[in-house]
Amino acid sequence: MRRRAFLQCSAAIAGASVLRRVHAGQKSVPVKAHVVVVGGGFAGSSCALILRRLNPTLRVTLVDPDDPYVTCPMSNSVLVGLRDMRSIRVSRRGLRSAGVDYVRDRISSIDPRQRRARLAGGADLTYDRLVMAPGIRFLWGQPQGYDQAAAAAMPHAWQAGEQTERLASQLRAMRSGGVVAISVPAGPMRCPPGPFERAGLIAGFLKQYNPRSKVLIFDSNNHFPRQDVFTDAWQSLYPGMIEWIPVVDGGAVLRVAPSEGLLYTSHGAHRIDVANIIPPQAPALLAVQTGLASDHGWCSIRPETFQSSNVPEVHVIGDACIADPMPKAASAANSQAKQCAHAIVATLEGRDPPSPVFESVCYSLLSRGRALSIHGRFQLTDGEIRQAPAPEHAGSTEPQQEALNAESWYRSIVTDTFGI
Repeated sequence: MRRRAFLQCSAAIAGASVLRRVHAGQKSVPVKAHVVVVGGGFAGSSCALILRRLNPTLRVTLVDPDDPYVTCPMSNSVLVGLRDMRSIRVSRRGLRSAGVDYVRDRISSIDPRQRRARLAGGADLTYDRLVMAPGIRFLWGQPQGYDQAAAAAMPHAWQAGEQTERLASQLRAMRSGGVVAISVPAGPMRCPPGPFERAGLIAGFLKQYNPRSKVLIFDSNNHFPRQDVFTDAWQSLYPGMIEWIPVVDGGAVLRVAPSEGLLYTSHGAHRIDVANIIPPQAPALLAVQTGLASDHGWCSIRPETFQSSNVPEVHVIGDACIADPMPKAASAANSQAKQCAHAIVATLEGRDPPSPVFESVCYSLLSRGRALSIHGRFQLTDGEIRQAPAPEHAGSTEPQQEALNAESWYRSIVTDTFGI
């Protein structure tokens, strides 16, 4: 693949090749079936849209309480004023235009035996197939003292929206020479490179407006994605402003005291001016209540169809499912959604589902106008998702070009996911 072609491809949507390859020249078979999709993020919205495009005779209902939807991708740019909040808000009008029945509500319970989902508003939805894309929930109380009330003083900003605005406000108001702390949890989490992109962007903001300040990264792990590239960029762009503390050096935050501005690790207390605490994560509680996951576990699936290993006629996609080694990221969710939609339509039309090939790309800004990317390609081998060779030139593009690719990718994935 030529370099120019790769750069264009890297900004496109992961998994789009699957849609073109399988659906080209193939006519839809009329199907009287109702598919309900729970959760309208990158996984759920993508799946609902593709289901309708693959077979317009399908009735597809998407249930999600948020309209507009606020995207986590690019929300770190909002924190430091590189974008405004309006630029990451996405309406549901594209889904409606595609014939998706959008219901602005929450699902309160699901009866898999009766194939019935109950809305918080009291109405029931019956379905032939159910797609769960519920996303994550936070495991409050980890670290000790970090509950929903504490998140007002020490924002996580790991669900974009009000928390993003809260953390941005604290950064602007911080005293001269203050200390910002970012706490990174152990275990699977949404957007693994996200905390480190955030650290660099915050350092860039402080370098301009509060140059004697410092960013501490308290990490419950001993390494992080593209660590060499991140640290080289920090040393070049923000010398002496960012300190990464791995778990072996006391990086795990064990307890917080929001009223005192203190974080406690195995090395003692640390006084902080602005604390960004990212708690450990697990699937949304509805996934646990429906039997798709254990209390703190993730949802096991059959990767060819994303059908739950535990509950028949239910598929799980996006952050909530176990699709290792795929990251919990928007592009991976989009890719999974396409395979899931193809599998559902193939089954309803009496065909075998296509063999999946998944792709993902995560962009992280290093500063205004500079970025890095992490590319992944995955395939099904012996019933498991396995890492495949990455695309040629993946991750080797110049940082300035990667920043342009990141903007192009974001516009493309929003269009591809939400139909606007």
